[in-house]
Amino acid sequence: MIAADRLDRQSARLLVVEPDGTMRDLPRANLGTLFDPGDLVVANDAATLPASLHGTHLQCGKTIEIRLAGWLSPSAPVRFLAIVFGSGDHRTRTEDRLPPPALSSGDRLQLGPLQAVVKRILDHPRLLELSFQGTRAAMFAGLAQHGRPIQYAHVPEPLALWDVWTRIAARPVAFEAPSASFALDWRTLQAWRRREIGFATLTHAAGISSTGDPALDSRLPFDEPYHIPECTVAQVARAQLKGSRIIAIGTSVVRALEAAANPDGSVRAGDGIATGRIARGTPLRVVDAVLTGVHQLGESHFELLRAFADDSLLASASTALTAYGYRAHEFGDSMLLNRQPPPNWREP
Repeated sequence: MIAADRLDRQSARLLVVEPDGTMRDLPRANLGTLFDPGDLVVANDAATLPASLHGTHLQCGKTIEIRLAGWLSPSAPVRFLAIVFGSGDHRTRTEDRLPPPALSSGDRLQLGPLQAVVKRILDHPRLLELSFQGTRAAMFAGLAQHGRPIQYAHVPEPLALWDVWTRIAARPVAFEAPSASFALDWRTLQAWRRREIGFATLTHAAGISSTGDPALDSRLPFDEPYHIPECTVAQVARAQLKGSRIIAIGTSVVRALEAAANPDGSVRAGDGIATGRIARGTPLRVVDAVLTGVHQLGESHFELLRAFADDSLLASASTALTAYGYRAHEFGDSMLLNRQPPPNWREP
C-alpha cells in the first residue's frame, strides 16, 4: 500500500446525512458505532482487474492505451467493452489525453504478451468491442503480467494491484475498485458483529468512473453483471422482516440490490445485469442508506444519490463536504446518506 494512501485512511472523515437533513462530521473510524442491532450492511467483494493495457496498434505502429470497461457476455469471456486512448499515461488528466489512431473492425492490437482484435467500433470512435486471442486462462495470465490498475492523475505514483483491492476482495471482476469498501477494516467488522449488526456481500463488476469524454461519460454506468448469494438474500429478508435497515457500501451495491429487487422489495439470488441509471425518481425497494465517496454534480455516482435525497439536501451536503475539506478521490473521505422519506410521508 502506498504510504500516502495509508495516511489518508487513518485520517479519513465521514459525513453522516440523516433523513431529516441533520449532518454530523465524524472520524470514519466511528463507522462501527452508527447502526442498530438487526441492521444489515451489504458490501461488494469484487476484486479489481489490472484493466489498463498499453500497447501498439499494429496497422499504424502507434502506441495506445486500452481500458477494459465492461464484460460483454458470460458466454464470451474474452470479449470486452473497452475505451481507447492515444499515447500517454495516467499522469495526464483523462480529459487531456491524446486521441487514439483511427481504428476499424478487424484491426489487431499488441498489448504486452496479449493480442487482441477490434471486433467493431461502437457509436463513438473511442468505444469498441475487443476480443483477446487465446483462452480465458491465457488472457488472465497476460493481464496479470502486463496490465495495470486504471488510475487517474490525482495519484501520480503508479498503483500496484493490491492498492486497489479492498480488504474483502474476492473474485477479480471489477474494472475499477468498489472504492466505498476501502472504508471497511477488520475492527469495524468486529464492532458490527459484537453489536449484532449483520454483514453480507455480493459481487458486482464495478465499471469505470471516467472516460475523459463528456459524451461517453453521459452513458456511465455501462451495464454491469452481478452475483448475489443465497445467504445474502436470506439476510436481507430477515432484516426486512424485522423492519431493520439495509445499508449499502457503495453505489455498486445499490445497483445490484435494486436490479435484483422484486416489486415487494424481496431480492432474487443468482446472476443478473444491472442496466440503466438509478437517479431522481427511481424507486428504491431495498436500500435504506448508502456509504459512498464524495461525488460531483453530473457524475453517474452523484445521479444515483438523487434517488436517496432531494436536490436541496444534496446541495447542503455538498456545501458541508467542501467546508470540511473532504477529499473526493477513490482513496478519500466518505459520506453516509440515509434515504429521505417520500414527500407528504407521515410516520404512523
